[in-house]
Amino acid sequence: MEKKCCKKTHRGEEEKKSINNRISRIEGQLKGIKRMIAEDAYCNDVLVQLSAIENSVKSLSNHILENHLYSCVTQDLENGNLEILDELINLFKKFSN
Repeated sequence: MEKKCCKKTHRGEEEKKSINNRISRIEGQLKGIKRMIAEDAYCNDVLVQLSAIENSVKSLSNHILENHLYSCVTQDLENGNLEILDELINLFKKFSN
């Protein structure tokens, strides 16, 4: 049986740039923590930075989720594709874990 090809989301260049900027900031935060570990930074300081990264990733996830709801999900529902609801339910289950 042939595997079904993945769906794609077409994003505008400005949206891609915005997302990539956020990812670059997260990468910078991770590199900062790596440096902190190498320099034997105090655990509390490292944990504060890890919390900041978690918040950054969560914020990016929420941004992408919001765009998904307004674009992909809305378009699928308008086209009568109710399977998107099962996909969305499974997505929310992953977010709640």
